[in-house]
Amino acid sequence: MRLTALDWVVIVGFFALNVAIGLRYTRRAGQSVSEFFLSGRNVPWWLAGTSMVATTFGADTPLAVSGLVIKHGIAGNWLWWNAVASGMLTVFFFASLWRRAGVMTDVELIELRYGGRPAAGLRAFRAAYLALPVNCIIIGWVNLAMAKIVGMTVGMHGLTQWLHRLTGIDALAAPGADRAVTVALCLLLTGLYVSVSGLWGVLVTDLLQFVVKLGMTIILAVVAVRAAGGMGTIIARVPAERLTVLPPVGAAWMPVIAFTVYIAVQWWAAWYPGAEPGGGGYVAQRIFSAKNEREGVYATLWFNVAHYTVRSWPWVLTALAAYVLYPRIDDPEGAYVRVMIDHLPPSLRGLMMAGFLAAYMSTVATHLNWGASYLVGDLYKRFVATERDEAHYVRASRWATIATMVISGVVSLYLDSISGAWKLLLALGAGTGPVLILRWYWWRINAFSEVSAMLASFVSSIALQRVFSLDSDDPRQFALLMLGTLAITTVTWVSVTFATQPERDETLDRFFLRVRPSGPGWRAVAERVRAQLPPSEGLPDAPMPVRLRDWAAGCVLVYGSLFGVGSLILRRYAQGSLLLVAAVLAALVIARDLRTHKL
Repeated sequence: MRLTALDWVVIVGFFALNVAIGLRYTRRAGQSVSEFFLSGRNVPWWLAGTSMVATTFGADTPLAVSGLVIKHGIAGNWLWWNAVASGMLTVFFFASLWRRAGVMTDVELIELRYGGRPAAGLRAFRAAYLALPVNCIIIGWVNLAMAKIVGMTVGMHGLTQWLHRLTGIDALAAPGADRAVTVALCLLLTGLYVSVSGLWGVLVTDLLQFVVKLGMTIILAVVAVRAAGGMGTIIARVPAERLTVLPPVGAAWMPVIAFTVYIAVQWWAAWYPGAEPGGGGYVAQRIFSAKNEREGVYATLWFNVAHYTVRSWPWVLTALAAYVLYPRIDDPEGAYVRVMIDHLPPSLRGLMMAGFLAAYMSTVATHLNWGASYLVGDLYKRFVATERDEAHYVRASRWATIATMVISGVVSLYLDSISGAWKLLLALGAGTGPVLILRWYWWRINAFSEVSAMLASFVSSIALQRVFSLDSDDPRQFALLMLGTLAITTVTWVSVTFATQPERDETLDRFFLRVRPSGPGWRAVAERVRAQLPPSEGLPDAPMPVRLRDWAAGCVLVYGSLFGVGSLILRRYAQGSLLLVAAVLAALVIARDLRTHKL
């Protein structure tokens, strides 16, 4: 793809603007670790929520959705649409609890909820596990997608050859050197502003990046649909079963048992980055950074609506257009980039590349900052250097960000040979969801419950795959693998819970007084510490029936607006109107409850 001098000015200018924003927040981020990782807990809901959306909108995301739609139709997106229920669970059951906890990372909660050496060991393990293998592999996948995009568009071979002549480094002439140079350049420029600006720089650049990349994906969708002959042509030429939002009954790629597991089991049973049962990860980090509990709830609600409804259809439309334009394409994921190369006007190509850069930078920036928060807050500050001043910990945070950047860059170069490691990491959390949910709502859960759930999930998942030959790539066998792992893990952690001593009363009391979880699971503790509870201020806490009602309304809001907008686009006007009415009614229910209760 040929870029003009103006295109390069746009691309370089966009990078420079992001770096300038990061440098603008250097002094503020250097005030304390809380400022560096949580923006002083003073972020408005709209900025925190938009940052969550920007983070999940990586350079790889449009390509992945394009592949799903071209191979399976619109319904292929249920591979990620199924997590709506989990997201709404975070909004109405966990966001306020996370904010009340007052922790810096989600794994710090472990030593608030549990006590003694088991809690300390679990915290250290989870921090190292999330900061390094999980986080760096996620960054690595995004690097791989960005290298693919650059390779298909502007290419890096000329720059690689020039660097080889300049430095004489033989590795720059080896196969894969172009990808290494692309990854190094993108990581270096992103890591520069993240390491100095902390979360404030990430949040503000996320807002800019989200606007740019969303705008360009909408423009590309309009261009793609026109190139394919308009929506009428697309509807006529794409098979009807590919235009439905539900998988056709009997579809080999999504049998009934697999679809049932996706929508009824996986969202609460399995832990995976970005959609953790009970919240967690960078979603929890944004909740911690919000001004107060209410702003944390608003942020996660906005995130879920924007994550599913706002982003989905520009990608889907481009993929449907690509299905018409390239009926024999060998690379379904690359079709998204091919549409851009073949049909986007030259005057917009620089902006589109800036959009891809925005998608890349927002995801990588968050993961660099998030990963460093574990290394510093949960490992270095907790176990290594416990009595240093804030300036020391801020310097350590910046070095941890750089270290995460370097390690993830190295991982990117070996992803072709370690792609199976991702499934191995996911296996560790395949049945741990119930423990992560119930630790908030049942006092009897202890540190051994969580440890045994992780071990049982890992061992049973590997055993079912290796001994009983269940293939996670086969949809039917994946469903059986999920159900089997969940059953074994549940029996294990429940047995261990009742076979071990509960947490000490002082540990449970401390947790309850700070977080104030509701429900019958804490009734005994509530009675014991009732006299120590501060007087209620403002709105009363919402009871369980209200939270359940709002959870259901939240699911209707997202699915109603998502499928309503899609129905209108596909010219199913009556269906779309009814779905949008349902979404509006659900929004009114939630708004009423937010006015009368503290959620």
